[in-house]
Amino acid sequence: MAEQATAQIGVTGLAVMGRNLARNLARNGFAVAVHNRSPERTRRLVAEHGDEGTFVPSESLADFVGSLERPRAVIVMVKAGAPTDAVIDELVPLLEEGDIIVDCGNAHFADTRRREEALRAYGLHFVGTGVSGGEEGALLGPSIMPGGSAESYRKLGPIFEKIAAHVDGEPCCRHIGPDGAGHFVKMVHNGIEYADMQLIAEAYDLLRAGLSASPAEIAEIFREWNGGELGSFLIEITADVLGHTDAATGQAFVDVVLDQAEQKGTGRWTVQSALDLGIPITGIAEATFARSLSGHADQREAARRVFGDAGEKWQVDDRETFVEDVRRALLASKIVAYAQGFDHIRAGSREYDWGIDLGGTATIWRGGCIIRAGFLDRIREAYDAEPELSTLLVAPWFAERVSNGVSAWRRVVADAARAGVPAPAFGSSLAYFDGLRAQRLPAALIQGLRDDFGAHTYHRVDRDGSFHTLWAGDRSEVEA
Repeated sequence: MAEQATAQIGVTGLAVMGRNLARNLARNGFAVAVHNRSPERTRRLVAEHGDEGTFVPSESLADFVGSLERPRAVIVMVKAGAPTDAVIDELVPLLEEGDIIVDCGNAHFADTRRREEALRAYGLHFVGTGVSGGEEGALLGPSIMPGGSAESYRKLGPIFEKIAAHVDGEPCCRHIGPDGAGHFVKMVHNGIEYADMQLIAEAYDLLRAGLSASPAEIAEIFREWNGGELGSFLIEITADVLGHTDAATGQAFVDVVLDQAEQKGTGRWTVQSALDLGIPITGIAEATFARSLSGHADQREAARRVFGDAGEKWQVDDRETFVEDVRRALLASKIVAYAQGFDHIRAGSREYDWGIDLGGTATIWRGGCIIRAGFLDRIREAYDAEPELSTLLVAPWFAERVSNGVSAWRRVVADAARAGVPAPAFGSSLAYFDGLRAQRLPAALIQGLRDDFGAHTYHRVDRDGSFHTLWAGDRSEVEA
């Protein structure tokens, strides 16, 4: 049993992410209580990294809680879902009013809202916290997105802000909003990440098909792009992956990797939430579906046998122009993905009364996280200048880039379609842009069809009210 409360914060669950987060806390001068269901992991952490700071190890959950200063702050780093609920159930009887449980896993925001409400009845604070940056970020400085009460952030804020990544002297951490706001924002972050990666993969595929270029040659193109407006962590590591050679075969690494992308569910959650909120996040949805399609190997093989190569022969006459077209199309499509993501965050904030600062969210994504990119500063500036901005696409910097890229965007999508190279995220992003700027959409016909088969009514452009046409009768119009 711990003799006295000496730890400022605790971490239970010492798999890679939990272990690295505990080390990050210790390295930054915090005394960290550490616990794992398997005590061997706790002992190994202290044995291998005890010289990095102050660790207070415990083999039982009771001793772990007893080693924490009040109000106690416990970070839970276990698998999302039932395992998280099980740990919470064990912790609650050991805690006191005012104590804080922090879930830093990839939980669904609806689960976080449920848990926060349940623990509030015990006088406990539950803080769903998004953490982005992977294993390295957890150790060296992630982007941190805490939800929960303002009171809990008074204790957690100074700790999290110190261990987070910093950009221009600012921590990549801020209080996002009440209950599930932190995990909601992390969910949308991951959705944007899905779209970003799919767009990058499509750009690579187009360059390879159009130029007959090797992965190493395309890696150099991405390295060049990373020095400009596309500069980002994902573009940087794309060059690394494409330039890597497989040691076992001597082939390009990307050519020996199975072309079936996996997912852990956050992209799917993002799409489901957007559907519930009525927000079109077409780029994120197409990226999620593209991963699903990649995994249907049996269907893909059957289609290949029947249809073979159904595209036209692709001949790129001007290499430099084509590469620039793909770059412009990628930038415009990425802007759409981020614009849709921020629309989604705003809709969630309004639906659940979270009061999320969109510009502030862009600020904490500038470092530590997977989607960190140079133009996040531009997003912050756009929302700081106009907090009620209707869409990021019309903010001056972004509008200029999209306008300058439209012709290239259309050429790339058309070339891909003719050549039979799938580019679903590029295509859906362009269609979204065209839908937004269209003076009139064919949704009028859809309204007419709904009224014809189901008497769902419609609205008119020339007067207020709802109307129904007597389609099976004399086709006169009546007010609904």
